[in-house]
Amino acid sequence: MALEIKQSLRLSQQLVMTPQLQQAIKLLQLNRMELCEVINQELVENPVLEELGEGSEAENAAQTETGSTPDPEAEQRREEESFIKPQAKEEQLAQAAKEDFNWESYVEDFNSNFSTAPSMREINDELPSFENILTKTTTLEDHLMWQLSMASLIDQERRLGELIIGNLSDDGYFKATLEDISKEVGMELEDAEEVLKIVQNFDPVGVASRNLQECLAIQARFMKPRQPLVERIIENHMQDLERKNYQAMAKSLGVPLDKAIEATKLILEFEPKPGRSFHASDTQYITPDIYVYKVGDEFVIVLNEDGMPKLRISPYYKNILSAGAKDQNKVTKEYVQDKLRSAVWLIRSIHNRQKTIYKVTDAIVRRQRDFFEKGVQLLKPMILKDVANDIGMHESTISRVTTNKFVHTPVGIFELKYFFNSSINAADGSDALASEAVKEKIRQMVTKEDAKNPLSDQKIVELLRTENIEIARRTVAKYRDMLGILSSGKRKKVI
Repeated sequence: MALEIKQSLRLSQQLVMTPQLQQAIKLLQLNRMELCEVINQELVENPVLEELGEGSEAENAAQTETGSTPDPEAEQRREEESFIKPQAKEEQLAQAAKEDFNWESYVEDFNSNFSTAPSMREINDELPSFENILTKTTTLEDHLMWQLSMASLIDQERRLGELIIGNLSDDGYFKATLEDISKEVGMELEDAEEVLKIVQNFDPVGVASRNLQECLAIQARFMKPRQPLVERIIENHMQDLERKNYQAMAKSLGVPLDKAIEATKLILEFEPKPGRSFHASDTQYITPDIYVYKVGDEFVIVLNEDGMPKLRISPYYKNILSAGAKDQNKVTKEYVQDKLRSAVWLIRSIHNRQKTIYKVTDAIVRRQRDFFEKGVQLLKPMILKDVANDIGMHESTISRVTTNKFVHTPVGIFELKYFFNSSINAADGSDALASEAVKEKIRQMVTKEDAKNPLSDQKIVELLRTENIEIARRTVAKYRDMLGILSSGKRKKVI
């Protein structure tokens, strides 16, 4: 078979993701705090970028005072020029006025203005160092290890105690098997049980328990005076306790119902998760990216740009390109041109990001006006395609814009994705209702129910039907689980 060389043409469509396009997509997904971090990083890495600070604003104000009135048309032209490709701008930069930049005077002014007042230095010298005022939160493990160090144990027992403490969950439960860790230290299982009991008597009481029943039993033994009925309930009637079957419990124990209920009240005061007080999760603070205010009959959208650096191209590096000297270093000029292109594209991408977020929020406000005026119960069904069609963008762009961004509204703070949800059909075939609105109705029904006779899922279905909402019982059960609401049997309160 002979080999031959051929030339052929083939037409195909391929998506080329340029670095600039990748950067624009990345910025679109960032929230305000993440965007500020990216901008600050670019300010460090790109010398062509400058932050427009108070000095620049003061300079503009000074020009106004001296009689130079800003020309709106000129300002518009300058804004448009900031988006022109750097290659096309090079000739324009060559004609721009040069701005002298005296680095020596700048350094002198900086050093002279930065000096600290003597009185302030003296005060700072007397203050303790930053390291000396830092505090460390006591963990459950630290608290138990300190108590273990005070216990009268031999080295082998102390080692086993350390292994027990090291195998506790955040809630304070012992998750390993005593057989395994006792073998690791070469101790008999019976002796290991005694060490475990010592740890279980540490503060908080009930720590290192292997299950809920053992945890409650340990706390019951510490009651003063002892409550035998409480201990019997925990030992033999945990299932009745969980199901709140107090009559069966009282009958089995041979005690009056009020006595069984009184003992149950004491058990309800126990701590089912002894380590919970030492496991405080970090508070997650939400800073809204957008604010929506109602002014008169209209809603006003304001993007949160607090703390976001205002960027501009450095005049100093503009002059390097506009100088046009023949002896100018070619490598330096190419470097500045590359950084200039990167800076211009970053500024353009940030502006486009802000415009896109505004457009998406505006479309959401127009579609969900009833929600912004009256609350969650009037939330309408909406999908990404609805907003995409309104503003003429792709659904993937809407998805990126609404990810991890929060809006402050007159009825609360919500993630932008919250407004996109499925629909629940109306019983009479009229306008559908958003699933989040139905969840809110279920939550309010459960909040207002009689604690001694809670609403079953079927009863909730019937009540929703009276409000023109057609929904299946299994859907109600699913929504109830999503809201963290227990079943009617577990919500029932007899005491």
